[in-house]
Amino acid sequence: MRNYRRWLAFFTALADAIFINFAFAVAYWMRYELEWIRPVTEAYYVPYKVYLPFALVLTLILMVTYTLQGLYDYDKRHSWFDEVRVLITGTATGILVMVAIFFFHRPHFYSRLLFLYAFALIVISLGFVRVARNIALNYLRKRGVGVTRVLIVGAGDLGRRVMRNILAQPNLGYQVVGFVDDNPEKGYGYIGRFKGLGSIDRLPQIIRNESVDEVIITLPWMYHRKILSIMAQCERQRVKAKIVPDLFQMSLSHMTVDDLSGVPLISVREIYFRRGERLIKRAMDIVGAIVGLVLLAPLMLLIALAIKLDSPGPVLFKQVRVGKGGKEFVMYKFRSMKEGAEEEQERLKELNEVEGPIFKLKDDPRCTRVGRILRRLSLDELPQLYNVLRGEMSLVGPRPPLPSEVAQYKEWHKKRLEVSPGMTGLWQVSGRSQLPFDEMVLLDLYYIENWSPMMDIMILLRTIPKVILGNGAY
Repeated sequence: MRNYRRWLAFFTALADAIFINFAFAVAYWMRYELEWIRPVTEAYYVPYKVYLPFALVLTLILMVTYTLQGLYDYDKRHSWFDEVRVLITGTATGILVMVAIFFFHRPHFYSRLLFLYAFALIVISLGFVRVARNIALNYLRKRGVGVTRVLIVGAGDLGRRVMRNILAQPNLGYQVVGFVDDNPEKGYGYIGRFKGLGSIDRLPQIIRNESVDEVIITLPWMYHRKILSIMAQCERQRVKAKIVPDLFQMSLSHMTVDDLSGVPLISVREIYFRRGERLIKRAMDIVGAIVGLVLLAPLMLLIALAIKLDSPGPVLFKQVRVGKGGKEFVMYKFRSMKEGAEEEQERLKELNEVEGPIFKLKDDPRCTRVGRILRRLSLDELPQLYNVLRGEMSLVGPRPPLPSEVAQYKEWHKKRLEVSPGMTGLWQVSGRSQLPFDEMVLLDLYYIENWSPMMDIMILLRTIPKVILGNGAY
C-alpha cells in the first residue's frame, strides 16, 4: 500500500509539472496572441522562448511549495477541496515569488497580465488533473485496487462517527471490512452495510482472514489498557493502528481552545447550526424555492394535467411527515399512485426492499403510468418547494420521515431530526433508495456535523445528474 501511495504521488506530481507548463503556455498565448484585455504593441512583443526559462523556474518553485504544503503526502487523506485550497495558496505564493524575481531582475519585457492568467489557468488545470485522477482511482477502487482495508474497533458513538465519515467520503479510499465490539448486540449485528465480526478478542484472526491494512480504534478513553493491547497486537502483525481521541466523545472539529494565562481551556460548540448559519441556509432556501417555483411553473402545470388525464383522483398527494425537532407537518407531492394506495401498504409490507423502518418497493404495483415516470425523475417532489418556502423543509437535508418510521427509531437515529428535512441530501446523491437505512442516517449525521453553504451547493449540483439518470430512484 505504501508503494502504491508513492507511485500515486509521483504520477500526480509529474502531471502537475506538465500542466503547469501547459497553463503557462496558454497564458502566454492569451496575452501575446489573443491580446486579451489590453493590446500588445510591437515594441513589447517577445517570443515564448524568452519566457521559457521563467516557466521552468515557476514550475520548480510551485512543485517545492506544493510539497512543503503536503499536497503529495498521500499518507494523509485529502479531499478535493483540501487539495484545491492548497493549489490556490501555493500557486499564489509561487506567482508572487516570480513577480519579485522580475522586479529585481528588471527585464525589458514583463507582463503582469500573463502571470494573472497563469495563476488562474494553473489552479483550474491542476484542479481538473485531480478530478481525472479521482475518476480513475474510483474506477480502480471499485475493483479492489488501491483501497485501504480498515477494521473498526468499537461500534459506539465514536465508531459510528468514523463510519459515517468514511461513508460520506469514498474518495478517501477506505474500505471497511467490518467492526468488532465486546457488546454481543453490536459485535454480531449490522450498521448499514458494515458487518459486526465479533468480539475484540478475535482481532488477530480477523486481521489475517480479512487482509486488514489498518485498524482504527474508537474505544472510550477509560479502556486505555485494552487500547495498548490492541496496538501491540497490530504491531506484531505489521498492521497500522490508529486511535481516534474521543476526549469524552467530543469531536475535535467542534472544539475551541482559549488561553487563560498559559492554561488551555477547551470548550465545545453545539453541533446544531448556529444563528448565522441558519440565516444563510434559510436565505438559500427562500431564493431557491422562489426561483424554482417560478421557472418550473409551466412544467408543473403539464405534470398536473398529465396526472389528471392518466387516473382519477387529486393532483397533489398530502402526507404527514416529521420535521425539525420532531414537529409534524403536511408535505406535498404530485400523486404518483392510485387512490387508496396507503391502505394497501400493509398488504405489500413483506415485499419491502429496504432495510430499516422505511418502505420502498422498486416495482410498486400501486404506481400509475405517469407516476412511474415522475418517481424515476423525482418530479413528484417538486411541490415540496412550497414546503421549503414555508420553512417546513429545506432544499438540502435529511429525508423527511413518517411518524410511523420515527416510532421505530433507535436513540442514535433521532439525531437526524435536529435539522429541517430536505428535498435532496447527502443520502440521495450517495445512493438514494439503494442505501440501507442505517447508512442513510450515518450520512445525515455527517451532513449535520459538517454543514457549510458550499456543501449544500455541491449536493444540489450532484443531485442534477442523479435525477436525470434516475439512479436509485423508486
